[in-house]
Amino acid sequence: MKILKFAAIDVGSNAVRLLFMNVIENKHEVVFRKSSLVRMPVRLGEDAFYGERVIRTEKVEKLMHTIAAFKHLLIVQDVLSYRACATSAIREAANSTRVIQYIKERTGISIEVIDGRQEAELVYSNRIVEMIDKKRSYLYVDVGGGSTEMTLFSNRVAVSSESFDIGTIRYLNGEISNREMHRMKEYLEKIPKKNKPIEIIGSGGNINKIFKLSGNREGMALSLKQLKNICSYIESFTIEERIHKLGFNPDRADVIVPATKLFLNIMKWSASKKVLIPKIGVSDGIVHLLYNDYRNKKTAV
Repeated sequence: MKILKFAAIDVGSNAVRLLFMNVIENKHEVVFRKSSLVRMPVRLGEDAFYGERVIRTEKVEKLMHTIAAFKHLLIVQDVLSYRACATSAIREAANSTRVIQYIKERTGISIEVIDGRQEAELVYSNRIVEMIDKKRSYLYVDVGGGSTEMTLFSNRVAVSSESFDIGTIRYLNGEISNREMHRMKEYLEKIPKKNKPIEIIGSGGNINKIFKLSGNREGMALSLKQLKNICSYIESFTIEERIHKLGFNPDRADVIVPATKLFLNIMKWSASKKVLIPKIGVSDGIVHLLYNDYRNKKTAV
């Protein structure tokens, strides 16, 4: 048995995450097992999605110190390799090039900006096809702070992928256009009848929190009725009450209802009745690609 350690940095619109993953190689299988996850609520989307769309110096400094701290953890964990990716907030910020250059100069870590389709490709690299029934159709949905990524799977093959500029931070700032919502609605309603009934595979911190509140056992799907009830339950509390009574982190308390409503709309437009929540995301996909690169290089030697 051989144990390899990889890491992924996900610079998102709501938070910046560092995932450590152990990859265990046995004679007959390879197991990916999460070691630890560090999450910092930097909220770059608050700057990137409205006004001058410039990430302010204060936020840049917070991001720099976060990445610097992550670098120290990478050294302590002695990872084989890592990759840092940024999504919609950095992608859309007017000063993104300068921010990335500054982070590189101060920390030595290069941040790669990926587009929506690359995010969807990272989803596919999660080996998600191994988790689903080849006789059914699934729609993978990753709701972030700045964008929502979707991938349609049929017979365990990704048949289409789309990225929408719709996310929880944009919602809070009133930055979601009617045109983009219509585009999402149209995409979902035009899913071929041969792919229906369809099941949603949900990704993101908000849907994971919703699942935890449901009390369902791991592996169980979350029904449309459950999702509606939990949304109503959370919405009945003020943001302050969600923090004090429900135990939400402050950066989760305000975005969880928009995220849940977005999932409800997606289920309505796609005529789906349940959501599966395997707890995987962009960071997991990055690690899978890192391991694939490692194996390919080793094979080529």
